[in-house]
Amino acid sequence: FVCPDKVASDKIALLRAYGAEVIVCPTSVAPDHPDSYYSVSDRLAREIPAAWKPDQYHNPDNPAAQERTGAEIWEQTRGRITHFVAGVGTGGTITGVGRHLKARNPSVQVIGADPEGSVYSGGSGRPYLVEGIGEDFWPDAYDREIADEVIMVSDRDSFLTARRVTREKGILVGGSSGTAIWAALQVGQKAGHHAVIVVIIPDSGRGYLSKLYDDSWMADHGFLRSGGSAADTVSELLAHKHRHGTPSIPPLVHVHPDETVRQAISILREYGVSQVPVVKAEPPLALAEVVGTVTEHDLLVRLVSTPESFDARVDTVMTPPLPMVGTGEAVEVAASRLAENSAVLVVDGGHPTGIVTRSDLLDFLSGAAR
Repeated sequence: FVCPDKVASDKIALLRAYGAEVIVCPTSVAPDHPDSYYSVSDRLAREIPAAWKPDQYHNPDNPAAQERTGAEIWEQTRGRITHFVAGVGTGGTITGVGRHLKARNPSVQVIGADPEGSVYSGGSGRPYLVEGIGEDFWPDAYDREIADEVIMVSDRDSFLTARRVTREKGILVGGSSGTAIWAALQVGQKAGHHAVIVVIIPDSGRGYLSKLYDDSWMADHGFLRSGGSAADTVSELLAHKHRHGTPSIPPLVHVHPDETVRQAISILREYGVSQVPVVKAEPPLALAEVVGTVTEHDLLVRLVSTPESFDARVDTVMTPPLPMVGTGEAVEVAASRLAENSAVLVVDGGHPTGIVTRSDLLDFLSGAAR
């Protein structure tokens, strides 16, 4: 079983319990990269004797099978359905169900729910945290003419909606179900009282107990506030830094993997900072686009031992990404992580928004004490 590295550990553990060999691939590479889970699964299908890959992205049996789902929906709603909402992953469900429903009644509205960054809703294929839906390429299983509308949904709205459904309805749903339900709620606000809206809930929340149903994970990724309403938060700490810092410094100073050590040093000097994240795109960033860190200390050690490293690529000298802290977490959480690290990456709604250092924390605490 081949999957991207954003897949919840619960799912991987379950697959291994059933005896599967699980191969985890990086999320942040292009679909045609040899390390992508598309390419790795293709390679394994070629190399393993008698192997077969269903390839739901390009297999016409995928949407064809979902036409039977459309028939069930038509029958169970007695033909009264007015709107059909589904998350778009391989495109098979929305294509197959949509084709059947529109064949029965062309006025049925077919609406896709899509993660922010996915190509279906106009994104460029940049990473997101929701699993199982959205894409960075156009699968053959998806009929681009079938959807009347595709609604872009953020990770925050997806996860918080899934948690709301579980609390209020007692149905333990996953993140992609939250995406679809959030989109269905938007449709419901515009539809008339006589509308019959069907939304597909494709996944259980049992595979996400370590992620969207873990308050610590949600807080670390900037989706929840923690520490009580009276506690100072990392958001306030970051705002204090921006108010009292140098106006010309961007919120997130960064370098790219293909830049040189010489260029990285120039950026550190220009902005007077001691460390910067290494990122694969320009802000606003997805968390998966942060691939490393360059620090003043590490560069100094490297250059003393290997002077020719001035012209080396940043991705050959970088260290792992900084620890992260969510904007809604208490300042004490940032302090505990800064006890072992010189800086932390601040994350809001799954998006890196800044860096906080020990100096920033001391400045904030001294201001609060006055």
